Amino acid sequence: MLRDGAIVETSGSTGRPKRVVLSGAAFRASAEAAAAELGEPGDWVLALPTSYVAGLNVVARAAHWGREPVVAVGGPAFSALGFAAVAGGLEGPWYTSLVPVQLQRLLDSVPGLDALRRCSRILLGGQAADPGLLLRARQEGLPVTVTYGATETCGGVLWDGRPIGDAAFAILDGVVHLRGSSLADGYRDDPERTAEAFPVLDGVRWHRTADAGEARDGRLVVLGRLDDVIVSGGVKVVLAEVEAAARDAGLDDAVAVAVDREGWGQAPAIVTVRRLDEEAVRAAIGARLGPAARPAAVLVVDAVPRLASGKPDRAAIMALLADSAPR
Repeated sequence: MLRDGAIVETSGSTGRPKRVVLSGAAFRASAEAAAAELGEPGDWVLALPTSYVAGLNVVARAAHWGREPVVAVGGPAFSALGFAAVAGGLEGPWYTSLVPVQLQRLLDSVPGLDALRRCSRILLGGQAADPGLLLRARQEGLPVTVTYGATETCGGVLWDGRPIGDAAFAILDGVVHLRGSSLADGYRDDPERTAEAFPVLDGVRWHRTADAGEARDGRLVVLGRLDDVIVSGGVKVVLAEVEAAARDAGLDDAVAVAVDREGWGQAPAIVTVRRLDEEAVRAAIGARLGPAARPAAVLVVDAVPRLASGKPDRAAIMALLADSAPR
């Protein structure tokens, strides 16, 4: 990988997968930047599938220090006990990359939490983490660093909102743009989408993300995905805000997606594993965000569909909602 690179298919959580071409130079740049931030060499525990860039980066970062990754079970089969069994016996500094659902499971497990307390740095990425999860982790004294990036940037190029290595960010027309030596070459056999996602501006090549953001005191603050905003009854509704309101109302695993609603255009809908008073949840969200944000449906499921990366599988969630809709 450090020599030959890889082609990585994006998760396709919205149903549009892309094949991202990452060079060996991109992986080397990413590994070198991470090593500079971490300082002390150590082991890397692999808890994510290597079909995703975060998993590949663990392999590359270990190789940068002349080591093999310490393999724990990843993806849908992730086990807190399995992770603890692998990581618990390590001596000296060690590092890992997790997605929020994995961190949640480890915090809920006594052996998992004990293992994380011995970790030198926990890189948390893949999706926006719930503030309550981060607060809990930090109250436990865990060294969590929130990363931000994309497959197109060979993983996280911002740590806790600040660029690492030679990366940089800019907000252009409200959209987050990223640049640096770890940028992908583009999308395989898709020059049109490559040109759209990797514009050259004033001689500098950038990756145009799908996120809205702003700069605060030199740090990037991501406001949400551009496709996270729907129009419901003529009013803009941000699905990330609906999720946050649902979690504050007691649905701490809630995922919000858009569904069609006659007369309204679109409306938010919630999928969760927790059973609460549905009308009370709708009322709480409406009171906080306005009537247009009241979910059209709150669907309770045995498990929220997720991709191997740990991200919610929004296409599968929307299919569940469609199947449950009155006919």
